[in-house]
Amino acid sequence: MLEQGTITIHTENIFPIIKKSLYTDHEIFLRELVSNAVDAIQKLKMVSFAGEFTGELGEPEIKIALDKDKKTLSISDNGIGMTAEEVKKYINQVAFSSAEEFIQKYQTSAEQQIIGHFGLGFYSSFMVAQKVEIDTLSYQAGAQAVHWSCDGSPVFQLENSPKTEHGTTITLTLQDEEMEYLEPMRIRQLVKTYCDFMPVAIQLDGEVINRQKAPWKESPQNLTKEDYLEFYRYLYPFQEEPLLWVHLNTDYPFILNGILYFPKLKPDVDTTKGQIKLFCNQVFVSDHCEEVIPKFLLPLRGVIDSTDIPLNVSRSSLTNDRTVRRIADYIAKKVGDRLKELYRENRDEYIRCWQDVGTFVKFGSLNDDKFKKQVEDILIYRTTANLTQATPETPQTDIPAVEVQSQEGDVWQEVTPTQTPASPLSPQSTVLSPNYTTLKEYLERNKDRHENRVFYCTDEVSQATYVELHKKQGLEVLFMDSFIDSHFISFLEHEHPNVKFSRVDSDLDKTLLDQDKAGEIVDPKTNKTRSEQIKELFQNALNKPKLNIRTESLKSDDPQGTPPAMVLLPEVLRRLREMNALMQQQNVEFPEEHTLVVNTAHPLIQNLVQLSQGSIIQGEGRSPTGDLANLMCQHIYDLALMAQKGFDAEGMKSFVERSNQVLTRLTER
Repeated sequence: MLEQGTITIHTENIFPIIKKSLYTDHEIFLRELVSNAVDAIQKLKMVSFAGEFTGELGEPEIKIALDKDKKTLSISDNGIGMTAEEVKKYINQVAFSSAEEFIQKYQTSAEQQIIGHFGLGFYSSFMVAQKVEIDTLSYQAGAQAVHWSCDGSPVFQLENSPKTEHGTTITLTLQDEEMEYLEPMRIRQLVKTYCDFMPVAIQLDGEVINRQKAPWKESPQNLTKEDYLEFYRYLYPFQEEPLLWVHLNTDYPFILNGILYFPKLKPDVDTTKGQIKLFCNQVFVSDHCEEVIPKFLLPLRGVIDSTDIPLNVSRSSLTNDRTVRRIADYIAKKVGDRLKELYRENRDEYIRCWQDVGTFVKFGSLNDDKFKKQVEDILIYRTTANLTQATPETPQTDIPAVEVQSQEGDVWQEVTPTQTPASPLSPQSTVLSPNYTTLKEYLERNKDRHENRVFYCTDEVSQATYVELHKKQGLEVLFMDSFIDSHFISFLEHEHPNVKFSRVDSDLDKTLLDQDKAGEIVDPKTNKTRSEQIKELFQNALNKPKLNIRTESLKSDDPQGTPPAMVLLPEVLRRLREMNALMQQQNVEFPEEHTLVVNTAHPLIQNLVQLSQGSIIQGEGRSPTGDLANLMCQHIYDLALMAQKGFDAEGMKSFVERSNQVLTRLTER
């Protein structure tokens, strides 16, 4: 070994790194300097509690002063101050944080929080300043005030200062390109963004410009419903009221405070971007904390605040850490617990929120096995069944004012409207409203009619004919019409392998068919059954080789009330097409290969057969009644198609022309 020593980092290199690489936004300097000022005040309180300071604490305050003539911005506090030795130790040694050392010595209560974790915060001021000065006086008896200055080079000056009151003033002489920070409105905006909830009054031009009170740090018992709603309106102005909220408060196995709100979801919501604000000791850090919030809960809104969430040195982003994952699991569990309790205690309210909350629950079930097990019994679906007494009568209980998890236990709260329409699933329901059921209840209710089979609808409007057909024969249909349900149905099949899920337009259950009225009487003239004649009539009129035509007699007490024809899309083939379209990021095209079911019991179809049989061939081998029958076959097919897909421009043009021709021919007759 020729030589052994230590590696020396040249301080000339640290300032370019700070100015260009450490912080993404120059405006962060204000957050860092104000945070240091708050820390200084909190430290003085802790020293006073320890009996080491007997002077007057005074009213804690931070003052921001702007001087456009001198191009200076100053931030003053009446906190603990520093001696010359402390300035050398904490300011001259870049990246040394006094917060950690101080906490170890003095902190005895979780109420006294120190913000700082990184010594580089002060040096963020060099991003905007050509010169930085410090005037500070320590709280210690007989201390000499000192003045420190640096122009961004490794050279600094340290001398006595005339300051007479304990505390610190940081003065920045701003760079020419940073003059925006001399505008009062800009400073107000930055304080509101980063420092609004810091627990010390921040003054500008003699006016306090921050709120100071952080609701998520308050005891839930001290907050009213209006407090929570007012806080939501402050965070998200001009938005609809939230559906419900949860107040998080735990200090084991990690420290976490927060308030999370369930918003009403908009159709254009981006489920990949979070809207929850991340704070650290009431200091705003980021609008995005996707690493902390489970993916399926990203559309939630609100605030989380934790000193245990590991941030990078600039406090601008999260680092991957086991604690982050544990916090995410904790949040998911508390949301699941909250929903289960609401389901048990206030079914009306649960149903009222389901249209929005259901998306969270289903998405969570798809992505989180633990959450899936929590909520599997409270997944509900709107149903065509008339459930006026779906649940046994249970006593109605009051819901506590807020949800909080703490050492004392869990308490929950949701936003409850003054009047909520009664639900058929409610223990005290008196007014019929849309019925909801669980899958377990559905299967139990229908096991005698169609065991382990579920009929569902994905579009109440376009599939209305099919739904009505099922309802008239006593078949219960579930509505699975949210944007996530196309994926969720496959998930349900995986969870319930013995259950078959059939969309109402995929096939016709035998319950819907009248086997005794199939019309299988053979016509002696043609030696064909009526069904065969109808099938041949439509095949010739439509001339679509890939179209499968079936003839069935739909069961009904009123044949006129059933559809004359229906288009069916087999379940398996339809899903394959939807999956392929999703993978290729294309729209689902209507398949050429589909099934047309012609209802032989409908009077229109019976009249059509008679019309075609009464054809009289005229010149050029054409029959006016035969032409009309062909037009009507096409028209019936068009009407059946309209329940499945919209026409394009050419298709709509042809449909209108054929409709006019049919009406013209009928009026001629």
